Amino acid sequence: MEIKRDFYLQELLQSRHNGMIKVITGLRRSGKSYLLFNLFADALVHEGVADNHIIKINLEDRRNSELRDPDNLLHHIDSLLVDDQMYYILLDEVQMVREFEDVLNSYLSVKNADVYVTGSNAKFLSKDIITEFRGRGWGVHVHPLSFEEYMSVHSTSDMTRALMDYMQYGGLPKVALMQDENEKKTYLQDLLLHTYLRDIKERNGILLDSDLEELIDVIASNIGSLTNPLKIQNTFKSVKQSSITQDTIKKYLDYMQDVFLIEKAVRYDIKGRKYIDTPAKYYFEDLGLRNARLNFRQIEQTHLMENLIYNELRLRGYSVDVGQVTMYIRNEEGKTERKQLEVDFVSNKGYDRVYIQSALNLDGDSKEEQELASLRHINDNFQKVVIVGGMQPTYRNNDGILVLNIFDFLQNKVTI
Repeated sequence: MEIKRDFYLQELLQSRHNGMIKVITGLRRSGKSYLLFNLFADALVHEGVADNHIIKINLEDRRNSELRDPDNLLHHIDSLLVDDQMYYILLDEVQMVREFEDVLNSYLSVKNADVYVTGSNAKFLSKDIITEFRGRGWGVHVHPLSFEEYMSVHSTSDMTRALMDYMQYGGLPKVALMQDENEKKTYLQDLLLHTYLRDIKERNGILLDSDLEELIDVIASNIGSLTNPLKIQNTFKSVKQSSITQDTIKKYLDYMQDVFLIEKAVRYDIKGRKYIDTPAKYYFEDLGLRNARLNFRQIEQTHLMENLIYNELRLRGYSVDVGQVTMYIRNEEGKTERKQLEVDFVSNKGYDRVYIQSALNLDGDSKEEQELASLRHINDNFQKVVIVGGMQPTYRNNDGILVLNIFDFLQNKVTI
């Protein structure tokens, strides 16, 4: 069964002939190769591009081992450019080629060559890969399946059950196509241990890996919670009697971000209009991997829904921060006290901004007041939204705050 990735396919189609090397990055097993070799190539053929003008080379294939030599690869591609029509050069696992940056940059001056690449080594698993192409790289970052993409291969009327499964097992394409729950669990646990963690260790020469694995456990157990390296260091010292330093913790967190396993959301003072670097929140790019790390024991709907909303906002192209609203109130003694309220997400895209709270439910007046308080104290005209779980209908309250059902949000039925 084919999973459509129309969002990324359109990104690739719109980036054609822009004079840059299209570099497809993303978490391992998120569907980069399938996007390039199947969906994109098929779209080109459908538009009338001849097969012999689509050059597809899988450099991980042993039969193409000679093409891992940079000069052999150049000669092979050049030999296929036999006319002045546009050629689409699709290279999978291009890191298998020595000096691949030079090879790819060589085609920037070839007017009828449009180059697209994927890779899985340390460079391609790094958010800094685009810099390798001297300002001539165009990045397309592929996330795991969105809920809408996930539902395209799950025909069910039980949306609540589907969302529960999605939050438990995540959106890696292969997992989405599996039917057996034990098969999903085993696949995710093996993938995390033997692929993602190994990437981090080998890339960064980590020998004492128990601290790294325990750090991942700490981050996985505290998604949606503010933390920083010093706080984590104190936890390691008091609970595990570990001597790991906050500098090492910071490096490990950076390594996890480099391979797209987690993302960091920093705090933003809304009224003061300034960033506060610490503490911050960390979210997992794929919830299935997060849950696999914890052996599927900590399935808290509140935290998982917050992580899910963060991922969906990032997929839609928003930059996402954690909001802070400072207010001053008088206590019973008449003294002024400073109080800080949190906004789960300050989401920005261009000149557009949306303030978003995640709430599993709004049962009762006190719960509603708690969730809406921070939004009510923001004195600008950007949209304010509370995304709620369950089947509560979407509506706008008397304060102008949009109370948005999670399913309407994930299926993009209401524009925010």
